[in-house]
Amino acid sequence: MQQSDPAIKIRGVTKTFGSKTAVSNLDLDVPTGSVCGFLGPNGAGKTTTIRMIMSIFGPDSGNVEVLGRKSAIESKDRIGYLPEERGVYKKMRVGDFVKYMATLKGVPSAGINQKIDDWLERLELPGVRKKKCEELSKGMQQKVQYLAAVIHEPELIILDEPFSGLDPVNVRLIRSLIDELRREGKTIIFSTHVLASAEALCDRIFMINNGQKVLDGSIDAIRNKFDPKTIIVEPLNTDNGALGVIESTEGIRHAMQTGDDGLVEAHINDGADPQQVMRRLMDAAPMRRVELRRATLEDVFIAMVSPGDTEESLRSALSGDGSQQAQGATTNA
Repeated sequence: MQQSDPAIKIRGVTKTFGSKTAVSNLDLDVPTGSVCGFLGPNGAGKTTTIRMIMSIFGPDSGNVEVLGRKSAIESKDRIGYLPEERGVYKKMRVGDFVKYMATLKGVPSAGINQKIDDWLERLELPGVRKKKCEELSKGMQQKVQYLAAVIHEPELIILDEPFSGLDPVNVRLIRSLIDELRREGKTIIFSTHVLASAEALCDRIFMINNGQKVLDGSIDAIRNKFDPKTIIVEPLNTDNGALGVIESTEGIRHAMQTGDDGLVEAHINDGADPQQVMRRLMDAAPMRRVELRRATLEDVFIAMVSPGDTEESLRSALSGDGSQQAQGATTNA
């Protein structure tokens, strides 16, 4: 497998369960060395896709290649997997459990105990090595299972909802560890509902809805295509009159003050040119700042999976060449 080859290559994959189509005619490449977030509402097909990648079950039609092989089974020692269903051997002691999982992945026994101790320190789990897994909290068990997924230093790491059940402190910890793996050049896939984490870590996003791919691309490309709808305005004069001037500006659909700092969120009309609206705002009243708010993954997610949307309308939400976009453009007075 060459570095330029995708770590995962999916072509024409469909998977049904009875009368329900979980994944429909899916094509997807995950570049080697990328961090790809799998997003979508519950039941959209994320976990089904991951399980097909892991060869837990096969597709009804189509092909899945993993690390240059015809299935994950042929590359199993090069893959780390944290499944959505958490599970440790509860009666085993933590150190024995991790050592056993490492042995299954071909990790040499020499130095493994020190490696486990070092990892437990990094995971802020000092002193748990000799405890039984069942004695740990669910969050601690989850961190132990994360360790079991990466102890063999895999090339490809697949994490299904790695932040589920973790408090904010441990979400930040796991994020930092994933970021370390990214800097080491690992290929990482994770599905998550924690959009802030996906935005911070991912360079690519794959979004699925009702079993169909509705979004696939780099974070930057997605932001460039997503039509910005909000302008952040900071009037030089923050009295109530400024809000009325902003709201009455041509192209503004609605404006509201966001807090005591005087900032105003101005939502623009569909089809309005954001740059023209920003210029009108500058002409309408003295402004300290007029800024086109950068689209967030939350904005994209909500637009792409809104109830009642058809596939065509979902795709059209990200259509266009971005010629009218100016993500992050700011004018300072």
